[in-house]
Amino acid sequence: MVVFLLKTNTMKEYVITVVETNNPAILKFETNHFLTNGSNFEFKNIDDAKNSPLAQQLFYLPFIKTVYISGNFIALERFDIVDWPSVKDEVAQQLVEYLNAEEPIVNEEDDNKKVAVTIYAEITPNPAVMKFVANRKIVPVMFEFKNLDEAKGSDLAKKLFHLPYVKEVFMDENYVSITKYEVANWDEITMELRELIRNFIADGNEVVSSDEVAVKSMVTSKAQTENETLDITSQEIINILEEYVKPAVASDGGNILFQSYEKESKTVNVILQGACSGCPSSTYTLKNGIETMLKNMLGDKVSEVVALNG
Repeated sequence: MVVFLLKTNTMKEYVITVVETNNPAILKFETNHFLTNGSNFEFKNIDDAKNSPLAQQLFYLPFIKTVYISGNFIALERFDIVDWPSVKDEVAQQLVEYLNAEEPIVNEEDDNKKVAVTIYAEITPNPAVMKFVANRKIVPVMFEFKNLDEAKGSDLAKKLFHLPYVKEVFMDENYVSITKYEVANWDEITMELRELIRNFIADGNEVVSSDEVAVKSMVTSKAQTENETLDITSQEIINILEEYVKPAVASDGGNILFQSYEKESKTVNVILQGACSGCPSSTYTLKNGIETMLKNMLGDKVSEVVALNG
């Protein structure tokens, strides 16, 4: 941990503390003063950062991939062209000089305006699950919450779990799939859920916290790296699931994950999530869809597909 400070004549003197994260590509630069009015911001490129002069300046550094600005820290994700040890001191010094010059961080007045968003409800093959689709991207990676405790990093999921009939919440790209308990009927609760989700996003709230996104991105990246070490048949199965199966199950509000391949029994084990988990038609889909596809494309390497509910 390294601390950077700059003596100035300003009333508010910023100090930067460099903190490593579990993701080697992401480094946190914590400050001794709040940077935002309780909002969190994520910028993927310089055009995305039009309301943040600080983020725009950071993107002029060629190795910066993503900028997160939260209450009392700035988290930066780097490209692989550099390692943090060789550049972190320079970045920290640039940040402390920028902040102590009292330059603008984020123009939150623009970001606090209502976000134009529409939400529509879409039925899924699973009668216990409804898919609520937005006209914009709401999360960068997939999230599944089985209960309120798991939803600590998502204010939207927490609000949903406070409704007595919400059993599980699944999020991906531009939609939220909600699994309900049997005590409620969809025609009684769909409008309430749709308005809750729409208002939450329209108010400019963060669907999942930037910290949680960073952790999930790290886990996803690690899983992809581990997949590259698997045997050839497992990698072929993963590629087929990614290209042909995932888009189809995503349209139904669910997801499928490769778990393992048993060479001796030629069994493929997968995990079903979202609307696919517990779906009455999942067995038919597995046997007549996924299993048939893998057999046709991989021949005698596959004899059976077994699914576990996520």
